[in-house]
Amino acid sequence: MHEEQLERRMVHCPYCDTPFELLVDASQGDQETWDDCPHCCAPIHLRIVVSPVDGELESVMLAREDEVL
Repeated sequence: MHEEQLERRMVHCPYCDTPFELLVDASQGDQETWDDCPHCCAPIHLRIVVSPVDGELESVMLAREDEVL
């Protein structure tokens, strides 16, 4: 997949509150994954929700390791 096909979302790290750009592949449907903050390297829990009707990205939720999404 080419980077230009990915959706860009500005998000904030739930640990250090640093803003960063997250690239999301909505073609994969709903996803739960982990990624590290590019600033403080803390593990971030990501939940990505994609519309089953039109495949559009509905939401991106970020949480700390000790939080439940």
